[in-house]
Amino acid sequence: MTSRFTRLVAFTAVVAAAGMSLATPANAVANGNPVPQGRYRFAVKLTMTDIPKPDGTHYDSACSAALLSPWWIITAGHCFHDPQRNPVSGPVPYETTATIGRADLSRRGGHVVHVVSVWQGPSGDIAMAKLAKPVYDIVPLRVAEKAPAIGDVLRITGWGKLVSTDTAPAGHLQTGQVKVSAVAPGTIGVKGYRPAPDTSACEYDSGAPYIAETGRNARFPVLVSVESTGPACPHDQEEATTRVDPLHDWIRGTLLT
Repeated sequence: MTSRFTRLVAFTAVVAAAGMSLATPANAVANGNPVPQGRYRFAVKLTMTDIPKPDGTHYDSACSAALLSPWWIITAGHCFHDPQRNPVSGPVPYETTATIGRADLSRRGGHVVHVVSVWQGPSGDIAMAKLAKPVYDIVPLRVAEKAPAIGDVLRITGWGKLVSTDTAPAGHLQTGQVKVSAVAPGTIGVKGYRPAPDTSACEYDSGAPYIAETGRNARFPVLVSVESTGPACPHDQEEATTRVDPLHDWIRGTLLT
């Protein structure tokens, strides 16, 4: 399967060739629910502008992410790359802003902060990015130290599309629940659960957090994985997500820098 970001680039090219605008607002997380203002404030919308292509042209795009500390967010590694689409670390390769703590982009509140640097994970499609200034009024996610079990219910929050044929990322944060269908050394497979069997991530949801929020995690959710790749949405097939528990020590070390 190709990454959501890669499929998005191809779709953007088709839209541009047809002369269509990318400004039309759309929802996120196919067949999910809109998030009320004030809920899941750790969710992050990444907006990238003037991303270079090998031919010298540029385009705009977006990803989803989550707050892990006042200074740091976590997302998919493929969201930050060079013109040849190789993941990069160091200063961000193009202008990137993070909208944090806001469920509806038409409303005020939350924070809009520049992203200044990115560090690719030692394995898997995962990266951490540093903010230009800290966000202290939002409780960050904790990071899982062990893998979930098959059948566990996780929640995704994301700023992607409603369906793959939409032309723009979300104007309103969406959420839904999935069930863990497979656990591999670096990835977790998930399938739609609520509100529908085909509740699923979509383009622009790359990097979206999957969290455990039941039992002792009900009050302080735990990050289990991040969105990486999957079929066109909505779908009831297995979605590939990147586990964070094998990278727990690297994540903790990065948070201290």
